[in-house]
Amino acid sequence: MVDIALDPNMYYRTMPTPQTLHKAAELGFEHVELSPNADFHFWHHRPAADDAFVAELNKAQKETGVKVRTLNPVFNWSSLDERERAAQVSNWRRLLELADALDVREITSEFSGDRNDAKGSEEQWFRSIEELIPDFEKYGIRLNMEAHPYDFIELHDDALRLVRAVNKDWIGYEFCCPHAFHLSDGAGDVERMIRTASDAGKLREVHVADVFNHRANDGNRYIINPPGADVTVHQHNEIGNGEVPWDTVFSTLRDVGFDGVVSVCVFGWHERADDINRAMLERLRAELG
Repeated sequence: MVDIALDPNMYYRTMPTPQTLHKAAELGFEHVELSPNADFHFWHHRPAADDAFVAELNKAQKETGVKVRTLNPVFNWSSLDERERAAQVSNWRRLLELADALDVREITSEFSGDRNDAKGSEEQWFRSIEELIPDFEKYGIRLNMEAHPYDFIELHDDALRLVRAVNKDWIGYEFCCPHAFHLSDGAGDVERMIRTASDAGKLREVHVADVFNHRANDGNRYIINPPGADVTVHQHNEIGNGEVPWDTVFSTLRDVGFDGVVSVCVFGWHERADDINRAMLERLRAELG
């Protein structure tokens, strides 16, 4: 049985974070995954949450019955700048304190390094992990890593290799469906990627949103100007507005007996957020129970 969580990203601009749990309950969700937002933890910044914020969020959990199932912070802990890396490790320690106060026992994050110096970023990531091992183990919190477009790790196989290299049971892998074509350099072989992560005992979370294949049509599915610019474009659309092979995704997850977190993470369609998130929840319940 999977835990289906809502990433309330599309609601952050119109309501405070605790209120997004009430929105999730209204839509029919029982769990949320809190992605970066200014109230709580913002990209690469010290978490803003204080004791009063934690109390409000715990009150919202109690009132709604909606559980903060996971957090999805992004910190530059693979930075080549040692001052920056150390600051981000400190940010991680504060986030773990907050997670513990909310009784969140699972966190999903990114490698967050420099694609143009992948080896150096990898070394910095391992350094940060080694420093944070006592903190994760102190709180009993699991960590799930995802490869991300324009990160120093963009491919599925490379990300799974790094996760396994840490050799800690509490470090797992998150498969991101809207990154499926970046993870596979356009191949879109979702069954192979899901199975290899599952066979390694590392598949803990799946992000669900659709996307078009940026490698299709001579690489012109998305047009970037000027051509060859050092950027990466990707999207998080509702199921059906993209090219992810969903029948294969769902049948493979059922076949491997996946029972972790499935997070609905559609971004950028705020004007239709309620309708999209309700439809996504209905599809996931039908496919995964």
